[in-house]
Amino acid sequence: MSTPPGVNPDDWEVWRDYFRGARELVAALDRRLQDDAGISHPEYLVILSLWQAPEHRLRTGELAARLTWEKSRVSHQVSRMEARGLVERRECDTDLRGVWVTLTDEGARLFHAASDDHVQAIREWFLDPLDEEEKVVIARVSQRMRALLGTAHDALPPEAEAQDGDAA
Repeated sequence: MSTPPGVNPDDWEVWRDYFRGARELVAALDRRLQDDAGISHPEYLVILSLWQAPEHRLRTGELAARLTWEKSRVSHQVSRMEARGLVERRECDTDLRGVWVTLTDEGARLFHAASDDHVQAIREWFLDPLDEEEKVVIARVSQRMRALLGTAHDALPPEAEAQDGDAA
């Protein structure tokens, strides 16, 4: 196996295993959400963010920040979800330029329908195979990585903020 110049082959293999495993886990979670609830993982993340927000609504910029997405990606995703009746856009009373993205009753129903199985998948594929020491190491590495990236002070993405039964 070739490695990029200046990278130890063992270190490169650690990176490749981590990166591939993370991508494959997200893809498997997406497939399971599609099969079990008829929604994509990005749709679930939007719904989860809105579910956790006060009054189940967020401004578009706040939603983008929580998801660490570009505003244009949020706008496209919200448009698709609005067409399905999962969210709706509402004008902001205090800022005529602002728009609230609000979870609909159908979006909340779908969130509840998807969450139990989604949490079970996270347990089955990620948490249960780890012992307690490994969980501590992963948490420390994740926190250190976020500190190096300068995102440790930002609001955590929904995956990290999830409450019991609300995991992303």
